[in-house]
Amino acid sequence: MTLPLAEIPTQVWLFVGAGLVSLVAFGALILVPAVGAYSRTWEKATAAVLSLFILAALLLVGVGLGAFIFYNWDTISNWLG
Repeated sequence: MTLPLAEIPTQVWLFVGAGLVSLVAFGALILVPAVGAYSRTWEKATAAVLSLFILAALLLVGVGLGAFIFYNWDTISNWLG
């Protein structure tokens, strides 16, 4: 009998790891400084919500760029030689 974790492909583990590293980087580099810059509770909450908009924008740019590269890979690979 095999373990369920052994059946998960390596690529999935790599994407999960990259996602976790990205979330930690977002929290450390964007969310914590934005929330820490204010003293009132409502200001901290507003900074956190606005930081989530930044996260959404970063995700949209990443997905859009990834989709562009995926659909145009034949042309892009010809540029690379």
